Amino acid sequence: MEETKNAGAETAVEVVDIQFRPGQKVYYFDPAGVTLTPGDHVIIDTARGAEFGICAGGNHQIPQKDVVAPLRQVIRRATTQDEKTAADNRAKEKRAYDVCLEKIAEHGLDMQLVSAEMAFDGSKILFYFTADERVDFRELVKNLASVFHTRIELRQIGVRDKAKMVGGLGICGRPFCCASFLEDFQPVSIKMAKTQNLSLNPTKISGTCGRLMCCLKYEQDAYEDLIRNSPRVDSFVDTPEGRGTVIDTELLRQRVKVRMEEAPDTISVFSNEDIAVLRSGKAKKNDPPIPADLAPISGGGKRESRKEPEEEKMVLEPIRFRYSTETLVDEPEKAEEKTARPRSRRRREGEKAQTPETPRQEPVKEPGKPAEGEKEQRRRNPHRRPGNRRPKPPKTGAEG
Repeated sequence: MEETKNAGAETAVEVVDIQFRPGQKVYYFDPAGVTLTPGDHVIIDTARGAEFGICAGGNHQIPQKDVVAPLRQVIRRATTQDEKTAADNRAKEKRAYDVCLEKIAEHGLDMQLVSAEMAFDGSKILFYFTADERVDFRELVKNLASVFHTRIELRQIGVRDKAKMVGGLGICGRPFCCASFLEDFQPVSIKMAKTQNLSLNPTKISGTCGRLMCCLKYEQDAYEDLIRNSPRVDSFVDTPEGRGTVIDTELLRQRVKVRMEEAPDTISVFSNEDIAVLRSGKAKKNDPPIPADLAPISGGGKRESRKEPEEEKMVLEPIRFRYSTETLVDEPEKAEEKTARPRSRRRREGEKAQTPETPRQEPVKEPGKPAEGEKEQRRRNPHRRPGNRRPKPPKTGAEG
């Protein structure tokens, strides 16, 4: 069963490429025994009936899996009468376009007419328009049908489809890709502009249609592949000149700019092949520190760290000096005891040593004579008896 499916997928089918209008999508048709060359005019069978088409590619074979069923056939080559009918239809389309613009203005509809297409047999006129919101065009259809006496169909399209049908020149100076060779519109997002390190100014990354340019999709796969093979910004890397941090990447040139660890003011440029990533991206809180001897390219592990000799180190020990009138005595042992004790304790002990406690002596009072303290109090206030306090005046209502 599987062999049968594989055989069917590998079967080749002969087709020709046909376009309804120049610059539009190319469709596959069965040549039905007719040999065509690019530029030939043909009559083809479509879902809308017989249509006039242009050959964009001669007879060639494609795999069976690329064919969209049902594969319709080429009816015949276009005759002189077919060429005249097609020319008359183009003239009618211009008149229908002008009439439709007048009717839209009369009804005051918020819609922009794009183009008008007439069927090859004249049984239907198709109008394409764009609008920001839904439009009620029922009265417009009735007026157009009364003028042309045929079937009228209005179809709303997007701004990208409008650019494809109308055509024009892009900001690059070339014709629109959608009107030249693009068959289908690919989804384009602002993330593609960020990935390609382009300016996010809408006027620079948007096309004439007002949407993001289709060409952003062309190189997206290549940029994604280059990003996978390049270190991220803020990565910690090892280089031939030492270790450092990546501050910028050049994807197309496959180079990075590194700020050296030992000389932060120095910025060097290295190729991606000449560096080794020690940490990808910016360091996080839980990331373990990078060993100092981890340097596979610069050989940091072989270099001995510079250490000062023990003899050159100066050890400063706390020393307390006691001044006297005779000599200057060094007391390092007492200094060590002082540094070991808490500061508050040292302060208390120092105060005790300076002011020793002495027993309080009460004044001796002789009978009939006031004591020394009573003499002083009487001198200040002769009407106050010693040992009594002056009574406080009672509080009034205003003071309370």
